[in-house]
This record gives sequence, C-alpha cells and structure tokens, in this order.
Amino acid sequence: MPGPLFCEGDTVELRPVEESDVAFLQRLVNHPRVRAGIGNSDPISRAEEAAWIESTAEDDDIHLLICVDGDPVGSLGLFIERPTWGTAEVGYSLMPDHWNNGYATDALRRLCAYGFDERRLHKIVGRAYETNPASSRVLEKVGFEQEGVLRREAFVQGEHVDLHRYGLLAEEFDQ
Repeated sequence: MPGPLFCEGDTVELRPVEESDVAFLQRLVNHPRVRAGIGNSDPISRAEEAAWIESTAEDDDIHLLICVDGDPVGSLGLFIERPTWGTAEVGYSLMPDHWNNGYATDALRRLCAYGFDERRLHKIVGRAYETNPASSRVLEKVGFEQEGVLRREAFVQGEHVDLHRYGLLAEEFDQ
C-alpha cells in the first residue's frame, strides 16, 4: 500500500516511497518498455530495490510514487544537483498500461510546483533519449525548453543515441 498523500495533481496523487513499494518499483524498473526509456540495462532484484529504498532516507532527493485512485502507476523524483545554485533534475516513469493518460505530465507539473514554491529552486532540468519522444513531450507540456542535444551520449538497447537536455526556470513556470 502506498504511503500517505504528499500532494495532489488534477489526476494523480503523489505519495512517498515506502518499503512496502519494493515489489511495484522492481516490476516498474524491470519492465522492458520502461527500461528502454530510462536507460536501465541491468535486472534489478528485490534485494537491490529494497536497498535503494533504504538508501533514499540518507539523501536530500525527493522520491515519490505516482498513484491513481490510491494505486501506484509510476514513480518520479526530484534530484537536488547543486543546493547552493538551486538546481535539480527530474526523472519519471510509468507502467506502460498507464501511458497516454496525462499522468506523467500532471505528476511532473505538481512536482515542479513543489520544487519552485517549497524548495526555492531556481531551475529544474530533465533529460530524454531521442528514442523516447513521449518523455520529451511530457517535459514540453510542463513548459521545459530544450537547451541542447548531447550527441550520441547515451547507450540504449544496443545503440548510441542522442540525449536531449531540457530546462525550466522558476519564473517561466506556469502553474
């Protein structure tokens, strides 16, 4: 069962990751279609996923489940890059049977509002592989602008692909 409600979007609830979420998160990161979008190539065991959840208690990052009607459908995080600069990076993933419902966009919009309003961030960045145009669309719908392309930077499913970098400044964010 997901943790307590942290915040709500229009269609999703964001809840803290709990130990009881290990099985869901393991299924999520191991799903072949999800793995391709996040560039994960190694299988993740239940023990590895549990250890990762435990390690998050020691960092300043934000790790949340994306839930719909109380059930987890994905995850997202806000990874503080440089606290003195006020910068962070976002990452998100959804189970494929929940794609194309606007859940990632809603969750990302709410996470950005939290980052800018409550964490006093100045800039949030996101990255998307050229092979994952849906992730680029999510970033663009929230207001991120493409800042550059790292040519053949990533190795995804056996090939080197471009990595697109996006950025959103606090003053540009339209809640």
